[in-house]
Amino acid sequence: LSDYDGVLIPPGFGARGTEGKIMAADYARRMNIPLLGICFGFQMSIVAFARYVCGLKDANSTENDPDTPNPVIDLMPEQKNVKMLGGTMRLGAQPVRLIPGTLAHRLYGGKAVVMERHRHRWEVNPKYWSILQENGMVFSGFTLDGTRVEIFELPDRYFYMGTQFHPEFKSRPGKPSPPYYGFIKACLDRRLGKPKPEL
Repeated sequence: LSDYDGVLIPPGFGARGTEGKIMAADYARRMNIPLLGICFGFQMSIVAFARYVCGLKDANSTENDPDTPNPVIDLMPEQKNVKMLGGTMRLGAQPVRLIPGTLAHRLYGGKAVVMERHRHRWEVNPKYWSILQENGMVFSGFTLDGTRVEIFELPDRYFYMGTQFHPEFKSRPGKPSPPYYGFIKACLDRRLGKPKPEL
């Protein structure tokens, strides 16, 4: 990955290829390469941070390893008794509350709340919020009630962000998605040798 200007870890399901995604997320963090993680990519980037920054070597998602001793990504409580999977995910447009002073807040033009489209069953386990934050991860977007993390970022990196939602679903040729715009701009700026923009 050393020849690349950025790393995008895309959405997905299941355990296949997840260790590679986790390694890519960690490499991008260590080498300060811009990263954007989307949905499953958001989750695997958090697993990488938990393992290699927080020291939880066996951290994982229960989607990949149901018996992981450190389930930093876990099935949402309302999904745990769902047997018929068709159409039962957390789907569609949901409000996301942005935290002032963060990169996400700046990318969205200072808006307090934005609507973004979702498609997932797993979430950041609230039991691990503290250790992630204590080690430098910033949660910059939440559900309106504050019970679910929607966006994370690492302020000490050039650009390192993940979204639980799918910002590409609302991206248009003349109005690109703010996370994608920020990611691509960071890739270009870093290639051109520009300093990391200050908030």
